[in-house]
Amino acid sequence: MSTPTVTSAGPAEPMTHRQIMKAFSGLLLALLVAMLSSTIVSNALPTILADLHGSQSQYTWVVTATLLTSTATTPLWGKLSDLFSKKLLYQLAIVIFTLGSALGGIAQSMPELIAYRALQGIGLGGLQALIQVVIAAMISPRDRGRYSGYIGATFAVATVSGPLVGGLIVDSPLGWRWCFWVCVPVAVAAFVVLGRTLHLPVLTRKVKIDWLGATLLVGGVALLLIWVSLAGKSFAWGSWTTVAYVGGALVSLGLAVFVESRASEPVLPLRLFRNRTITLSVLGTLAVGTAMFGGSVFLGQYYQIARGFSPTHAGLMTMPLVLGLFLSSTVSGQVISRTGRTKPFMVAGAVLLLVGLGLLSTVDHATNLTLMGSYLAVMGIGIGFLMQNLVLVVQNTVAMHDMGSASSVVTFFRTLGGSAGVSALGAVLSAQVATNVSAALGGKGGGAGGGSLDLKALPEPVRAVVRTAYGDATGKVFLIAACIAVVTLLAVVLMRETPLRASLDLREEAAPEEAETVEFQPIQQAHAPRHARTDDRPRAWFEPEQQPVSPVHGVVLTPDGAPVVGAAVTLTDAAGHQVARTSTNDVGGYRLPAPGSGHHILITAAPEHTPEAVALDLAGRPLHHDVTMARADSLVSVH
Repeated sequence: MSTPTVTSAGPAEPMTHRQIMKAFSGLLLALLVAMLSSTIVSNALPTILADLHGSQSQYTWVVTATLLTSTATTPLWGKLSDLFSKKLLYQLAIVIFTLGSALGGIAQSMPELIAYRALQGIGLGGLQALIQVVIAAMISPRDRGRYSGYIGATFAVATVSGPLVGGLIVDSPLGWRWCFWVCVPVAVAAFVVLGRTLHLPVLTRKVKIDWLGATLLVGGVALLLIWVSLAGKSFAWGSWTTVAYVGGALVSLGLAVFVESRASEPVLPLRLFRNRTITLSVLGTLAVGTAMFGGSVFLGQYYQIARGFSPTHAGLMTMPLVLGLFLSSTVSGQVISRTGRTKPFMVAGAVLLLVGLGLLSTVDHATNLTLMGSYLAVMGIGIGFLMQNLVLVVQNTVAMHDMGSASSVVTFFRTLGGSAGVSALGAVLSAQVATNVSAALGGKGGGAGGGSLDLKALPEPVRAVVRTAYGDATGKVFLIAACIAVVTLLAVVLMRETPLRASLDLREEAAPEEAETVEFQPIQQAHAPRHARTDDRPRAWFEPEQQPVSPVHGVVLTPDGAPVVGAAVTLTDAAGHQVARTSTNDVGGYRLPAPGSGHHILITAAPEHTPEAVALDLAGRPLHHDVTMARADSLVSVH
């Protein structure tokens, strides 16, 4: 496979604040429309289901269909962004999302609406995955915090205005269909703004997309989510149907792992999970997704069904959650940009998320609403501290050529947590409501939990029973979410903090401050070993007219992305004679002069680490080679 080259799609140098803000406006518009699609519909769902004669299980599927397709396609969007134009992919995601939104507004039945929501989710998966990738291509991790406030503000605006606008639309003569159509002009505006303002270098290379791995991954995840959604309603948890779904999912995912481990361009690179930070971030983000998606879905249902509020009033009641999210993400982003430290905020966020969900597990049909608002604020602050920072710490530990895959991994598991969480918690809520109604009616209302949600069609005594049943069952949903949040707390506590870098790419950190700057054209090298890349950047450490040597340079890191300081790096020729020797600096960087060309051996050694040796094929040109050193007590060794 040929070496990547950069074609001119814009300036290769870092973008100015003005350029970033212009492009950021389009990204935020796209993020706004993506969030609006969920928050507007959430308060309209009880009305939609009453109009289309839907049930509790279909209520969950309107949400799950979007989450399922967005979750399953997220890794594919992320991988494609490492191979093709990020800008064109982002615009394609907007087009698919807009088409799904427009069709959703004309749905005539629940199955039809669910299908259009699934199409909408494919575009949503791209919007969620690619916004983090595009931001990473424009802004260094150290500076990214100052812009996260804008992202937090967008989340807040969408989450506050979505339920309010959705409630107003449902309560107005326009009707619920405009909850889908109102997103279309905003999406079109985002498409146009991005086309005019977003200019990034385009990575072009010969690639072979791993469609088999992608299909197996999507199939395995889909089977698991469908099983969680239907078990307990369409069939028993302990039935042979469950065995078929779970067995099929495990076989599909097992084959996906096998295929991905051997693919030249895997959709979900398994080597990323050798990085401790990425693995812990994935575990930590599961509960964040469950809390974020589950909170928006079940809170709207609680306020409307259990407390009898209108869609507009229900939207107002969630404002403490949104304000907590906005304030915490904005403040933490500014402080992190100044200090470069993320772990204190993530630990605090995990604790607050656990406390908030624990408090919400105590709610019932008569809980004081002011007290419940304070519970929501605590949960919102916790989510704000965690959501962006879990992605940020992952992006800080990977090189730019893996940025799309690594960012999409975190987004994938966050939406997977949301998808599975909404499905599983919806099943729990439905079963608990049925039990509560049956108990209240003396065993005569066992099917109420999964029946019609059109309370107006019920007699007043039965309506009161159903309201009480929903209110009392909601606390159990948040109790389960709190148990999942314990995993997030453990993950962030165990995470090792790495100071945020001030460069866009990892390899830029290896360059000494006193380096000379000369221009080099990208070099094609067909036989370079894995991770060995010819230098396609204007930075070098010599003047070729004065010193006829070609540097070998790079960075030495541990599998979890920490620099190995003071490692001995030796370059020998094919006969074993030492050519050059140096030690890594305080960011793990090294450079060695390499006179001539031909086959050489690069040997790296450091105390408490496993020595590494790799063959390099020098061609008289600058060569970049990163080294990953496993600790002596680990069997992981990456060349």
